[in-house]
Amino acid sequence: MKRNALIGAMIVAASLAACKKHDKVEEAPVVAAPVPVTAPDPASAGKVPAAEQTDEQREMAKKQALLAYGVMEDKYINDPRAQWATEAKASSVFGDEGGKTPSDSNLAKNAVGASDGNAWTNNNTDKGFDWLETTFATPVNATEVRFVLPSGEGVEAVNKVELQDTDGKWNTVWEGVSDVKRDDRGNRTWFVRTFSKTPYKAKAVKITYANNLQHDYKTIDAVQLVGDK
Repeated sequence: MKRNALIGAMIVAASLAACKKHDKVEEAPVVAAPVPVTAPDPASAGKVPAAEQTDEQREMAKKQALLAYGVMEDKYINDPRAQWATEAKASSVFGDEGGKTPSDSNLAKNAVGASDGNAWTNNNTDKGFDWLETTFATPVNATEVRFVLPSGEGVEAVNKVELQDTDGKWNTVWEGVSDVKRDDRGNRTWFVRTFSKTPYKAKAVKITYANNLQHDYKTIDAVQLVGDK
C-alpha cells in the first residue's frame, strides 16, 4: 500500500510539472534595432576639400564662382520689374566740411541711373549716421530694394532701408545689423532686401548707415526699386 501511494504521488507531481511547463510563455529573443544610415548630402557629393584640391580644381571653382556672380548681376540689371533712381540727395558728401566744395566725383547725383562706377561718398567713417535718399519716376507696390556698392565699401554699416509713399510718409521695410559681406567675386557688391509687397505705392528709397559699424567711407553707385505699377 505504501508503495502504491508513493507511486501515485510521483505521478501527480509529474503531471503538475508538465502543466506548469505548458503554461509558461516563451520570451521572444531580443533583436537589436538597426542603426540608422545617414544619406549623403547631395550638395557635398563630389566636392574635394580646398586643402586637397589641385591647381586645376581651384581654378575651376574660381571660374564657377565668377559665372554665378555674372548670372546674378545680369538678372538684376535686366529685371523688367526694376527701375533705377532718377534723383538723389544725401546727408553728407565727402569733402564738404569747412566751406570746401566737394568734388563732383562724390556727389549724391552719382547714384542716379544704372551702375556705371560713379558713386556718392559720404563724409564720415566712424561717427553718427549718414543717409542717401533716391526718388524714382514710377511709384510701385514694392517688393525689393537693391543698391550697388563699388568694391563693397561700407556694406556692413547699412542699418536701415525705408520707402516713401506717394503721401510723403516714410515706412521702414528693414532695420538691423547688415548680414551682407563684401562680394569678392566681382567689382561690385549688391545689397538686396526683399519684403512682402507694399500696400502703398512707393516713390523713394532711403538708405541709412550707422558709420561706426564699419570704419570706412560709405559709397553707393546705383539704387534699384523693384515692384509692380
